[in-house]
Amino acid sequence: MTRPEFLETWLTVEVDGKRFGAVAIALAIALVSFHMWNAFAGLIPNLITRPAHLALALPWIFVIGAAAQGGRVSYWAGWAFLAVGLTICGLIMLNRRDLIQQFGALDGPLQIALACALIVVVLEMARRAIKIVLPAVAAIVLAYAFLGPFIPGRFGHAGMPVDYLLGTLTITEGGLWGTLTGTSVDTIAMFVILGGFISAGQAGTGFMAFATQIAGRARAGAAKVAILSSAFYGSISGVAAANTASTGMITIPTMKRLGYPPQLAAATEAVASTGGQILPPVMGAGIFVMAELVRVPYTEIMVAALLPAILFFLAAWFGVHVYALRSNLAALPKELLPGWAAVARSVPFFMLPFSILVGTLVFTSFTLAYAAVFATIVTWLTLVFEPDGSLSLQGWYRRTLVALVTAAQQVAVIAAVIVCAGIVVGVFNMTGLGVKLTSVILSASDGRLWIALLLTALAALILGMELPTTAAYVICAAVAAPALVGMGLPELQAHLFVFWYALLCTITPPVCGNVYIAAAIAKTPWLPVAGNAMRLGVGLFIIPLGFVANPAILELATAPAAALVVMAQIALGLWLISFAVIGAARQPLLEWMRLPALPAGLGVIFLL
Repeated sequence: MTRPEFLETWLTVEVDGKRFGAVAIALAIALVSFHMWNAFAGLIPNLITRPAHLALALPWIFVIGAAAQGGRVSYWAGWAFLAVGLTICGLIMLNRRDLIQQFGALDGPLQIALACALIVVVLEMARRAIKIVLPAVAAIVLAYAFLGPFIPGRFGHAGMPVDYLLGTLTITEGGLWGTLTGTSVDTIAMFVILGGFISAGQAGTGFMAFATQIAGRARAGAAKVAILSSAFYGSISGVAAANTASTGMITIPTMKRLGYPPQLAAATEAVASTGGQILPPVMGAGIFVMAELVRVPYTEIMVAALLPAILFFLAAWFGVHVYALRSNLAALPKELLPGWAAVARSVPFFMLPFSILVGTLVFTSFTLAYAAVFATIVTWLTLVFEPDGSLSLQGWYRRTLVALVTAAQQVAVIAAVIVCAGIVVGVFNMTGLGVKLTSVILSASDGRLWIALLLTALAALILGMELPTTAAYVICAAVAAPALVGMGLPELQAHLFVFWYALLCTITPPVCGNVYIAAAIAKTPWLPVAGNAMRLGVGLFIIPLGFVANPAILELATAPAAALVVMAQIALGLWLISFAVIGAARQPLLEWMRLPALPAGLGVIFLL
C-alpha cells in the first residue's frame, strides 16, 4: 500500500458526506477520551473540567465545522477566535487557585480585557453553531446588566462594578462555568457520545428491523415504521435533527416508493423524530438540565415523563392511521419485511446499550455518566460486527472513527449552546431580571393559571423558532417556570410543560428544523411538509395542557393505575382530535362526524 493510499484508508473518514483528516480524528479522540475519563476521574475542580470542555469544542465550531464553509475571511477569523479561546481557557485552568482567591472580582485591566474577549468568543461560537438568536439574546441581557442603573421603574437595577460583573461570569461558577455547563460536561456529553457510537454500528439496523417487523404489517405500515424507528432511535440519541437525518434517509424514500405523497412522508418523519427528546431512557439534553434546575433525580423525571412521551408517539400514530383511512395507505409488501430471523440477529445490538442504560439507572447507584460510559464501551465492542454478522477489524476501525467524529461534532454544538446560555442565566441571577419578567407574566395573566400557561407555551414556541430545544427551554424556564410554580403548579410539572413546547418548535413554522431536513430528503417544498406535520402533530400541542389538567398521568411511580387510566382518557381525546383535523374518508357521513369530534376530544381530555 502506497503512502497516499495508507493515509486515505486509515487517517481519513467520511461522515455525512464530509471528509475529515488525521487532525480532526485526533481532536475527536481527545474530546471523547476526556469526557469518558472525566466520568471516572473523581472530584476534578470545575474550573478545570468546564473550561476544558469548551476548549475541546472550540476547534469543531471555528475551524473544522461551519467556519470552513464560510469563505476566506470567516475561515481565518475562525482561527483567530480559536487561538483566543484556547489561550483564555488554558489560563483559567492554569491559574485556577489564584482566581478562586479573587472571589469573583477581576484584577486589573488585563483580566477585564481577557474576560471580554472570552465572552465575545462564546457569543461568536454560538452564532456559528446555531445562528444569531441565542447570542443576540445573550448580548441583550449583557447590555441590560451594564445599563440597568439607567433604566427607570421596576426593570432597573442598582448596578454592579464591572470587575465583579465580568468576574462572576468568567472566573466563577456563576456564568460561563455554571451548573448548565457542568451538566453538559458531566452528563450530556456522555450521552451524546453514546448516541454517536450507536448510530455508527448495527444498532440502527436493529431498531429499524424490529420496527419494520412490528409495524410494517399494519395499515400505512411504512409510516408507522417511521414512527417506531424514530422512537427507538430517539430514546437513546435524544437529538431530533440527527434522528430525522438518520432514520429519515431510510423511511422517507421507502414511503415515497410505496406511493405516499412526499409531503406526508417527510411530515411523518419530522413529527416522529421530534419525540425522541422526551422519550426515556436518555431523552434530550434539556432533560439533564431540568434535573439540575429542579433538583430531582433524573430517574424521577424519566418515570414522570414516560406516559406523556408514549402519548406523543400515539398522537403521531393516530394521525398517520387517520391519513391511511383517508388515502387508503396499505401495509408494507411482505417482501419488504425483514423476518423474525433478521430481527433476532440485529436487535441485540440495539438492546444491549438500551438494557445497560436502564439497568444501571434503575437497579444500581451508579451515576448517569457511569451508565453512559458502560453502554458506550459495550456499543463500541459491537462495532466489530458487519451487517451479515461476520467480524471485521478494519470495519471496526472505520466505524469507530465515524462514531468519534459524529460524537465530537454534536458535543461541540451542545457546548456552544450551553455555555452561551450560561451568560443569560448568570445575568438573570445577578440582576434579578428573571424575577422581574416572572412578575410580568403573573400580572399579564391576572393570576389565572390557564392564561399563564398559554402565554408560556407561546413564549416557548417563539423562542424555539430560532433556538435549539435546550436553549429555548433554559431561557423560558428561567422566566416562566417560577411564575407557573407561583400559581400553584408543581415545579416538575411546570418545567416539563415548558420543555414540551420548546421541543415542538422543531415542527412549528416558520422556522422548523426537522421539517426542513425531512423536506430536503423527500425533495419536496418545506411548506406543505410543515402543514402536514402540524395536522399530524396537532395532538402534541394538547398533551402538555392535558397533563396539567390531569396531573395523575405524571404519577406513574406512586399511582400507576390512576396514571394509566388518565393516559387512556387523553389517548381517546387525541384520537378524536386527529379524526376531526385530518378526516378519515371522503364519505359525507364521516365528514359530518368530524364536526363534533373536535369538541368531544377536547371534552374527554379536559372535562372528564
